[in-house]
Amino acid sequence: MSKFTDLPERALELASAVGDNLRHAVPSVTQHAGKWLETGAKLGVVKGGVQVAGKFVRRNPVLVAAAVAGAGLLWYAAKRRARNAENGSGAAIEGTARRVEAQRTARRPAPRRTRQAPAE
Repeated sequence: MSKFTDLPERALELASAVGDNLRHAVPSVTQHAGKWLETGAKLGVVKGGVQVAGKFVRRNPVLVAAAVAGAGLLWYAAKRRARNAENGSGAAIEGTARRVEAQRTARRPAPRRTRQAPAE
């Protein structure tokens, strides 16, 4: 075999040996490499999401304003409901009640209309 055919095999062996030596020499690097890779992926996703959100806000400012207003109203309603529950004003009102039965009444005859003579 020529030297040109052995060159890629030799390069792979050398890269493998360097990787093994590095892995054994610095074990903490391999342990943290996964975390760094995961963090980088998360940052990439966040950056892409921010770009998409920025385009959406520029194109639809009314929808964003309506969403913010709706979120504010929901927050205010939840806060108010919690305050009412804390004060006890949401409790039932104590009192008395009496049942009233419905009864039919006698029908009164309709008033008779008389024909009036036309005015002269």
